[in-house]
Amino acid sequence: MSELILHDRHYGSRARILPSVGFNCFSLQVPVNGEVVEVLDAEAGFENGDKRGTRSGIPWLFPFPNRIEKGRYNWKGTDYQLPVSDAFGNAIHGFVMDRPWRVVVADAQTAVAEFQLSIDAPDRLTLWPSDFLIEVRYTLRQACLRADIRIVNAGDHALPWGLGTHPYFKTPLGANSQVGQCLVQVPAAATWELTDCLPTGRTLPVEPAKDLRQGAELESLKLDDVLTGIELSGNTVVTSVLDPAAGVMVTQVTDRIFRECVVFTPPGRPCVCIEPYTCVTNAINLEQQGIDAGWRVLPVGSEFRTWIEIHVGQILA
Repeated sequence: MSELILHDRHYGSRARILPSVGFNCFSLQVPVNGEVVEVLDAEAGFENGDKRGTRSGIPWLFPFPNRIEKGRYNWKGTDYQLPVSDAFGNAIHGFVMDRPWRVVVADAQTAVAEFQLSIDAPDRLTLWPSDFLIEVRYTLRQACLRADIRIVNAGDHALPWGLGTHPYFKTPLGANSQVGQCLVQVPAAATWELTDCLPTGRTLPVEPAKDLRQGAELESLKLDDVLTGIELSGNTVVTSVLDPAAGVMVTQVTDRIFRECVVFTPPGRPCVCIEPYTCVTNAINLEQQGIDAGWRVLPVGSEFRTWIEIHVGQILA
C-alpha cells in the first residue's frame, strides 16, 4: 500500500505514514506561530519504500529494541541465533521495522495497522519463542500525534518482549534557527555503562556533560547513550526538543513503562533521536544474569496496551 495521510483540516496538521516499511510515520507537520513546522526527519525519497526502515521518521522496534549481543540468547532451555547486522556483529531493532504492515483502518485522522510474525514475516517465526501480533493506532488531533499500541501473544508459548521507537526529531524547528542552539531535555539521572554499544550491567550517575535534565544544547552533544533513572511527571515520562530562536518545542510523552531512553545524535544529520524503550539493550540476556533490565513476558492468550504521544507547540515562558 502507498502512503497514508492523516489531516486535521481544521487545525492544519498533517502526518504521512508508510505501511510498507514498518508502518513508519515519517512526516509530521504542525502549524506553530503562523508557520508550518516539520517535526520529523526522513531520508529523501523515503516514501518510495526503498530506504532502510530504521533511518527515518518513527521506526517501531519489536520484539526487542536496540541490540541482542551476537544475536544469541537462550529461552526456556532453547538456544536461538538471530541474523546479525550492526558494526559489532549484533542483532538489532527487532523484526517489524522493515516489513509491510496490514492496514485495518484508515480515515482522515486515524490509521490502524497490525503485524503478526507468522503472517507478515513467517521466515522469522523460528527466531522467537512465540508468535506475536503488534497493533498500532495513530490518531492526529490538532497538534498531537498519538500512537496506541496493543501487543498480543498469538502463539502457544510465553512471549518475551521489549518495545521501543526510534524517532528522528528534526532540528532546527525554524527557518532562521541553528541546529546547535536547539535543546534536548530528558529527565534521566543515570546511564547504563556501555562497551561497544552493549550494557555491562552497571548503571552510573549521568556525566555532567551529558546531563539533559535541565536541557542541553545540541552544539555540545555527541550522544549514543542509554539513559535511565528517569523522573516521572505524574505517571508519565516527558522528553523534549526545544528551538528557542523559533519559539517551538516538541514534547514526547509516554506511558511510564518506557523506563529507558536512548538519546542519539546521528552524525551529519540535522536531527536528534529520543528513543523511549521499555527495556535496556540486550535485556533478554541481562535478565538471565539477574540484572533488572526491564524485560517482560506475556502469557499465552493475553495482551498488553500502552501509548506514546508527540505534542508540538510554542515554548511557554
